[in-house]
Amino acid sequence: MTTSVPGNEISFSQFQNTIREMYHSRDVDRGIEGTFMWLSEEIGELATALRQGTKQEITEEFADVLAWLTTIANVAEVDLTTALTQKYGNGCPGCRQVPCACDKTEKP
Repeated sequence: MTTSVPGNEISFSQFQNTIREMYHSRDVDRGIEGTFMWLSEEIGELATALRQGTKQEITEEFADVLAWLTTIANVAEVDLTTALTQKYGNGCPGCRQVPCACDKTEKP
């Protein structure tokens, strides 16, 4: 079953399902630890692209980072749409406002 059509916008939920459909058996075999190493590599590639890459390279590296993070969520059986909604669905997790009104010297 295909969950998206190339060239069309997809929701986060659709993206997570697409990643699961494409790679899940490989990802489970690799495990969270091995997959985290790939994510770390992609974060390094994103850092390099942000310093000296083209807009296209930066865009692709953001997509790669999201894909590997999503892969880890799939292996850990975490629904990212639910996680995002629970954490950020009511505004900033600290002050519950949009935009955030937390003290700028503190996270976030």
